[in-house]
Amino acid sequence: MRNVVVAGGTTGMGREIALHYLRQGARVTVIGSTPERGRAFLTDAEGLPGEAGFVAADLMSIAENRRVIAEVESRHEALDALVLTAMLPFLKRRETVDGLEATFVLYYLSRFLLSYGLTDLLERGETPIITNIGATGITKGAVQWDDLQSTRKYSVLKTILSGGRANDLLPIHYLQNHPDGRTKYFGVQPPFTRSGTNHLPQPFRTITRALGAVLAKSPAESVRDTLAVMDAQPGERLILRAVGMPVDPDLPTFDPANARRLYELTAPLIAESLRG
Repeated sequence: MRNVVVAGGTTGMGREIALHYLRQGARVTVIGSTPERGRAFLTDAEGLPGEAGFVAADLMSIAENRRVIAEVESRHEALDALVLTAMLPFLKRRETVDGLEATFVLYYLSRFLLSYGLTDLLERGETPIITNIGATGITKGAVQWDDLQSTRKYSVLKTILSGGRANDLLPIHYLQNHPDGRTKYFGVQPPFTRSGTNHLPQPFRTITRALGAVLAKSPAESVRDTLAVMDAQPGERLILRAVGMPVDPDLPTFDPANARRLYELTAPLIAESLRG
């Protein structure tokens, strides 16, 4: 039986990926912030060949991410796939319980914690892969090196782009730190997708609905290329795709020196938050 964990798995593309593996008979644990959506997912999973589980958690909390890791370890003896999809824009700067900026946490830090924290389980899987759904291939914006927490003049666009570029560097430093591992890291930019808008603040909700009515694909359509890669993995450990097309790993957004710099900034940041 394959073992799969999907962070952000109760809606949108994460939900479609989870259901795909349940149909194949996998043991699938989804993580989400809304218990009602978790219960709805479990209801939809009834009758499928696989075994579904739900963990309610606030992934903007370091402690909650660590609790998720512990719960996954209690449910799974190995992992074949960890799928990271949770993200949300914030019109105004929002600080988490750890005193960190929320976009930075959801777009990067939570994914950092889950990737590194579940490595032991992944290394026991048959063909382990981390699938990180974000903005792979987009080169606009840059990590705010001198203000990772957006404490100065807050710009929602600048903060999102910084979080996206930090997320681009996560696969690079993960593989730097696990050079002899078996786990592959798949960074992917999906097509524009109708994933629901009720969770979005205004004006993002109205804009997304208007664009989605004309341009967006359904979650089931959007995950086809991602699932094709996950189910028939290429040989390389670093896999980068944007809307189904390969992305050049030599782009500046994947710079190894910047990846190492970000890792060295992240590790003490987590330790400091835990002490606080």
